[in-house]
Amino acid sequence: MVKRPSISIVGAGRVGSALAFLLHRKGYPLTGVASRTLASARRVADALQVPATLQPEIVTVRADVVFITTPDRVIAPVASKIRARRGFHSGQVVFHTSGAHTSEEVGAARRAGAYAASLHPLQSFATVETALKNLPGSYFALDGDPEAMPVARQIVKDLKGKILVISTKEKPLYHAAACIASNYLVALMHWATGLYDRFGLSREEAFQALWPLIRGTLNNIQHLGPTQALTGPIDRGDGPTLQGHLEAMAGIGRNDLALYCKLGLYTIQVALEKGSIRPEQGKQMEKIFWQGIASSRIRQKIKKR
Repeated sequence: MVKRPSISIVGAGRVGSALAFLLHRKGYPLTGVASRTLASARRVADALQVPATLQPEIVTVRADVVFITTPDRVIAPVASKIRARRGFHSGQVVFHTSGAHTSEEVGAARRAGAYAASLHPLQSFATVETALKNLPGSYFALDGDPEAMPVARQIVKDLKGKILVISTKEKPLYHAAACIASNYLVALMHWATGLYDRFGLSREEAFQALWPLIRGTLNNIQHLGPTQALTGPIDRGDGPTLQGHLEAMAGIGRNDLALYCKLGLYTIQVALEKGSIRPEQGKQMEKIFWQGIASSRIRQKIKKR
């Protein structure tokens, strides 16, 4: 069996905890877990029988690989603090797991002779338990020092993942797309289930009613792709139905109306790409949505008076 490098985890949230458990199972020895509170560090460390600490440099200095899995806003300060306390060493690999930031966030490690990189799992971490189930097989976005890449690739391989190599300048766009696919999908489901409250269903009941539709749509996307999976009134060029939707949305609120219209405008482009509507049908529907947006702006001005 190939010997795996030792690792330390700095930040015992959902991402750090999941990585600690999964990599430990794959034979990576842990030197310890550090976190903002001792209680959160101990939740992971005690289960794996490794040290827990509030001082990350104590566990990072003994590791071959360091994962800084803190919130994005404190990655760079934490890395600088560890370096100032001599917690990094030459030849070490230091990763962060942010999707929005480049390897420069842990660039302080380079001044100690370590290699800096980012390894972002393209996955949703709602809880540690779901992360443990969802993380294997996911894609991982890599960027950073070339010397760190063999270690990164081995970790991804051990997690049965797949690799995306992202250039520094494309990282924000990569992460924005991930947010649309995951976070905004949650927001859309929250929006849709909330609308069903208007005719007496609780959010839980609304979700149960909508779930077969959601599941069917996701299956269609998986097997047909996001263009060919499109169905509904825009796909049919059904302007009168859309007009009825806008009238209903106007009774809900200007923000709901504006959002529905903006999503509709984007969906017209998908239908045109699919070839399910003619250009003139697209223009007719665009006119309906732009009128809806104008109406929402008028409502906003009236409200401000």
